[in-house]
Amino acid sequence: MLLPVSHRVNERGHLEIGGCDLIELAQRHGTPLYVYDEATVRSRCQEFMAAMGDRGEVLYSAKAFASPGFLRIVASEGLGLDVVSAGELHIALRAGYPTDRIYFLGNNKSEEDVAAAIAAGATLVLDGFHDIELLRRVVPAGHRQRCLVRVSPGVDAQTHTFIATGQLDSKFGFSIESGAARAAVEQALALDSIQLEGLHSHIGSQIYDLGGHLQALEIMLDLLAQLKGELGYEPRKLGAGGGLGIAYTEQDDPPTPAEFVGTLLAALAGGASARSLPQPALVVEPGRAIAGPAGVALYTVGSIKDIPGVRRYVAVDGGMGDNIRPKLYDALYQPLLAHDPEGAATETVSIAGKYCESTDILVSDARLPSVRTGDILVIPAAGAYCLAMASQYNGLPRPAVVIVSGGRDRLIRRRETYDDLLAAEIL
Repeated sequence: MLLPVSHRVNERGHLEIGGCDLIELAQRHGTPLYVYDEATVRSRCQEFMAAMGDRGEVLYSAKAFASPGFLRIVASEGLGLDVVSAGELHIALRAGYPTDRIYFLGNNKSEEDVAAAIAAGATLVLDGFHDIELLRRVVPAGHRQRCLVRVSPGVDAQTHTFIATGQLDSKFGFSIESGAARAAVEQALALDSIQLEGLHSHIGSQIYDLGGHLQALEIMLDLLAQLKGELGYEPRKLGAGGGLGIAYTEQDDPPTPAEFVGTLLAALAGGASARSLPQPALVVEPGRAIAGPAGVALYTVGSIKDIPGVRRYVAVDGGMGDNIRPKLYDALYQPLLAHDPEGAATETVSIAGKYCESTDILVSDARLPSVRTGDILVIPAAGAYCLAMASQYNGLPRPAVVIVSGGRDRLIRRRETYDDLLAAEIL
């Protein structure tokens, strides 16, 4: 699924999402513009929740995209939320997210982070011995803080090196292989201030092959058997992380949410039974798999530069400042023209951003119908890890965001102004 579920080509031949003509949206709100389809957000949430049922929890990973207007939709579908900073927690609280469904992760928490999580009533995920020491100092007398221990199973997630997190050489979690995970559990159990509810893991992002998840689950179940035998500890929850990939091009074929959750639940049930363990509740944390397919980015084509025999550059009014993924991860996209989304490709072009970097290329060698200055270019599957990593590089304000549904658009984030560039400056 490259485009949101509500997409269609309307009577004028224009691409429409949520009943809204994308060219009209670009005219009304300007570009760059990020458009989220509410129907897709809800359907993806519902797919995860239906697959999980009462056998665990589904948390949305706020780092994918965390506008309050977006989070309220996710919360209304019953999902929990994982945050990795006091800033993300602040956004969640302003959105009215139910605090008993919030988990606070992160590999280098400060006292302020821990205090904020405790005050909010969130569950803390312990990522290192530093976290345990912080809890000794910060947890109020008489309070028991809900916690999970993040373990590193030491598996290869079969994804880009920059977004792999579960290997032995990782800044995240307590290594199972080294014995740190067992030691962390033992220390946590010894503290009256910690209510240890289970274990957590995460092996990477943008994953199509679930073999890594299954391997990690087996390793964690072996750890559970060890913890039961040596410490008498049986966790209520076991987190398998997220990382489910999405389609960025027509060649991509990721598992569905139902396949992802169903595969893990079956492996968890079988593995627990084989080891004579009670089956813990499964916790998964999709982010990209919910936000990614729901969002598209709209740009206006400006300069077109031909280098005979070499390349044709089509420049747009955004780029690495609002979507750094191509530069950071060699991410691929399959662009469309809003006025002719089904047109036959007649030329090969490279979509260049307007930032002062030679590597600010959104798409290399894209196949498109004839492109002209003023056309509206659509980048599908742009809902995750684009705006979340956006910057004001080169003094360019960040884009506006709208949510569309039933033929109506709702602005949930205004376009920044030049004055916003100076908001934190002392003049």
